[in-house]
Amino acid sequence: MGRTITSLVAADPDLQLVCGCEVPGSATIGRDCGELAGVGALEAEVTDDLEAMVRQSDVVIDFSHPDTTEKLAGLSADHQAGLVIGTTGLSAAQQQSVRSAAERIPVLMSPNMSVGVNVTFKLVELATKALGQDVDIEIFEMHHSHKNDAPSGTAVRLGEVAAAARETTLQEQAIYGREGFTGERKPGNIGFHSARGGDIVGDHSVIYAGTGERIEITHRSQSRVNFGAGAIRAAHYIADKHKRGEAGFFDMPTILGLS
Repeated sequence: MGRTITSLVAADPDLQLVCGCEVPGSATIGRDCGELAGVGALEAEVTDDLEAMVRQSDVVIDFSHPDTTEKLAGLSADHQAGLVIGTTGLSAAQQQSVRSAAERIPVLMSPNMSVGVNVTFKLVELATKALGQDVDIEIFEMHHSHKNDAPSGTAVRLGEVAAAARETTLQEQAIYGREGFTGERKPGNIGFHSARGGDIVGDHSVIYAGTGERIEITHRSQSRVNFGAGAIRAAHYIADKHKRGEAGFFDMPTILGLS
């Protein structure tokens, strides 16, 4: 995502990239972000120093690892930098660390920054409420072979939206994959199925299987540009909050007017 974000920031007259951050030992350390992204030199180098990056920034855009995100939340709060988080797979404790940071700085966190995916969340909410308990819900997702977590954060959020629309919780209703003699499907369950392979950016489908009919709501990402574009939109929102000195925890539906 770093190269995508760099390209989009470079094309935005209201934003300036100050640096990028990579893991220690990366071959990109010390190189110009713009040259790595193929958009020309931006005088913004890649560093492996999280705190140095945060000190220079008004807003940090994070697509990394849950452990890094947790550290970044604390550093951003300490140095008063706004934070946009697209990292998935955070534990409950890590999510709480992020929310604690949001008491001091503006933070926007979303399992998927794509505007289209967030519209999909809203469609799932509406469909689930309208269809009620008369259908079975199954969620299918597929990503590239290098993705570390399953189900994807987007799939989990789709399940949470569906569960909330049924006035229950995902913890009570989720079934993750099936194998062997599983018995009949229990009413109200929300099933998850994950596949990994190739360079698939991200496919998500919510299937409502009823008697005599089936409804499918599907979103397919054909490139990472849509995630980047959403992150840039989020960065503008958080930058405005930062400029006003406002703290708080925000999500994509809020800035898209879908809440």
